[in-house]
Amino acid sequence: MAGGQDIKSALVNWDGVHGLPDFAAIEDGDFNTAFAAAMPLHLAEIEAIADNPQPASFENTIAALELSGKALRKVQALFWHRAGTDSTPAIQELEREIGPELARHQSAIFMNDRLFARIEALHESRQGSDWTPEQVRVLEQHHKGFVKQGAKLAAADKHRLAEIDQRLAALAAGFGQNVLADEKDWILLLENQDDLAGLPDSLVAAMAGAATQRDHDGKHAVTLSRSIVEPFLVASSRPDLRQIAFDAWAARGQNGSEHDNSEIVAETLKLRDEKARLLGYESFAALKLDGTMAKTPEGVEGLLGKVWPAAVSGAANHAALLEEIAVEEGHNEPLKASDWRYYTAKLREREFDLNEATVKPYFQLENMILAAFDVAGRLFGLSFRELADVAGPHRDARVFEVRNRSGDVSGVFIGDYFSRSSKRSGAWMSLLQKQHRLDGGQIPIVFNVMNFAKPAKGSPALLSLDDARTLFHEFGHALHGLMSNVTYPSVSGTSVSRDFVELPSQLYEHWLTVPEILEKHAFHVETGEPMPQELLNKLLAARTFNSGFDAVEYTASAIVDMRFHQASHDSSSNLDPIGFEAQVLAELGMPEAIIMRHRTPHFLHVFYGDGYAAGYYSYMWSEVLDADAFKAFEEVGDPFDPSLAKRLEQHIYSTGDSIDPEATYTAFRGQMPTADAMLNKRGLAV
Repeated sequence: MAGGQDIKSALVNWDGVHGLPDFAAIEDGDFNTAFAAAMPLHLAEIEAIADNPQPASFENTIAALELSGKALRKVQALFWHRAGTDSTPAIQELEREIGPELARHQSAIFMNDRLFARIEALHESRQGSDWTPEQVRVLEQHHKGFVKQGAKLAAADKHRLAEIDQRLAALAAGFGQNVLADEKDWILLLENQDDLAGLPDSLVAAMAGAATQRDHDGKHAVTLSRSIVEPFLVASSRPDLRQIAFDAWAARGQNGSEHDNSEIVAETLKLRDEKARLLGYESFAALKLDGTMAKTPEGVEGLLGKVWPAAVSGAANHAALLEEIAVEEGHNEPLKASDWRYYTAKLREREFDLNEATVKPYFQLENMILAAFDVAGRLFGLSFRELADVAGPHRDARVFEVRNRSGDVSGVFIGDYFSRSSKRSGAWMSLLQKQHRLDGGQIPIVFNVMNFAKPAKGSPALLSLDDARTLFHEFGHALHGLMSNVTYPSVSGTSVSRDFVELPSQLYEHWLTVPEILEKHAFHVETGEPMPQELLNKLLAARTFNSGFDAVEYTASAIVDMRFHQASHDSSSNLDPIGFEAQVLAELGMPEAIIMRHRTPHFLHVFYGDGYAAGYYSYMWSEVLDADAFKAFEEVGDPFDPSLAKRLEQHIYSTGDSIDPEATYTAFRGQMPTADAMLNKRGLAV
């Protein structure tokens, strides 16, 4: 990485509306020099804290640590946003280079003996201090973070741990770029009218747009964007084309080419295992679960083990009904994974008189954005105003000013909704800037990224019900960042344990299907008529339809993730990740017509960094909480009950990690829940 002393002003001087950066002034080539300058600046600040001649105090050590690295944080936030949403060859090259550099930088901080000595001294004296509960929590989290990053290791082990972290960063970058390459490069061109059999007009239009974007005017392209490939698998009456598309979707990252991720996964698992043992843990799973609500791998296995039999039973009953329909249509061969969504759509239409072509016209993207904003207004008093003249990080990105119930600007929300070849797949929330109150404080700048199919110019974007749920889910994450109300940035917003972070997002999904929200925002794209009560009743009645399939594909992924990270992977062993995956699924009795929601070679949650490594279970753990939390509103008969909404804001959406998650959930609900409410919600209660 090139050296340099100056950082381009636009990267660190965010002087736009409400403190936004000037996105248009930032070029790909600016980041290299910025990183080269920002990291030494941060280390100089760390050295000043470590060498402070005054005795360690909370202010001169912990608060100073919280504020350090401001320039680097800004450069990183902008870089990782661009790497995820508008990647280029130059950005990808720097991503491969900067990951190990940043890992080396972090190691230098966590393994600074003089800095850790100050933190250790404060940690030992915390019980007799007059610090606030938030300050004690912040100190304890810093101390644990330093220990888990090697602060107490011998010199040789520190050196080895730093090497491991640098290599893991490089492997993560390679993994993500391989998946992006497979998703970007693969298309299935449909040449004639027969190839479009069964497809709704909205999907045909989206596929025409995808073909045009790839220089195939006049044709239609199936891509590996979820917003195209999944509707295609649902609607296409061509089993041969469904099989081709499904195989490509399932095989991302596993194709024997230069983009194959098998070796990356194997090396990653070996290094993670070595890291955990260096730090004194039995497994990487034990390391990652230390400090979570689940606490141990056994706690996770207990939840997943309870759900799995009910999920398999529900899926088997569903599969039998699908096979009956297939036989009626003259297909006597065993049900295939590529057929499941197609026949499920037919079964849904038979049982509930529901199909995508009937439902989708009522879920316009624009209206669903307004619906998500409406719920936030009713529950929390927030209002959103689009700043149409303020440029976002991409021409498709939209910027919204957020005001609280007092009318003050309390944050900025950026929505980037459409798929493009330079954007990695999936949907996520992240922050350009966290809320905190130190040194004058700052408001949060939050963004949601989606991958909905972009409609033809002048046409509205239509969503499936699942798409609309995804929008609400990610907006729930956004609210967790926007509503944060803490003093210290390290515990702000979504900086919580992995198995708590999905609670605000999954809980928010419930409000999508609250009747008064659909009645207000679900209007037919052509007639402008509100969704008929009959259709709404059908949607609500079908909420648990196909839940066995959903639970199987998710739980299988969570179990494989846990087994990968509980196992011992000796550095000299010949680890075959794909074979390991197959072995675990065989032991579970995985239904043949269902695959993991995220197969190992494209499991971005787990291998594009370690954010959800040994943590994919957290969606279900949080679902136990969210089902119980929404039940509180059902019990009082008002989804917008003011008293409950106030407690929800106080104990769930605004506290960040300033309070232990179990304590703050109990403060909201009175006690911790069992899995029963979640199983009932899914229709899987036994």
